[in-house]
Amino acid sequence: QVQLVESGGGLVQPGGSLRLSCAASGIIFSAYAMRWYRQAPGKERELVAAITSGGITNYADSVKGRFTISRDNAKNTVYLQMNSLKPEDTANYYCNAKRIITDYWGQGTQVTVSS
Repeated sequence: QVQLVESGGGLVQPGGSLRLSCAASGIIFSAYAMRWYRQAPGKERELVAAITSGGITNYADSVKGRFTISRDNAKNTVYLQMNSLKPEDTANYYCNAKRIITDYWGQGTQVTVSS
């Protein structure tokens, strides 16, 4: 059974930082590209950051320079370090594992940026 379990969300003030984690089980983690998506109320889900199985990263323009995606294949975990958070970063953040046509999702973790 495949599971992706996100953690690390919460309430943070503007300018603050959070680190999200996504622990995977039931897959050969190192073979999968890993992505973080987010969805705010009333908006479509958007891709935030991605990291290939080889470690190549890509970011949405809105988070470049503020967010960093990384992976630890020994721990089957992908991370999203979020710095200089803004109120517009408020959303439910989802972890995604993708390989060819196989696609798995976590349940999401809420991030709220507010003073």
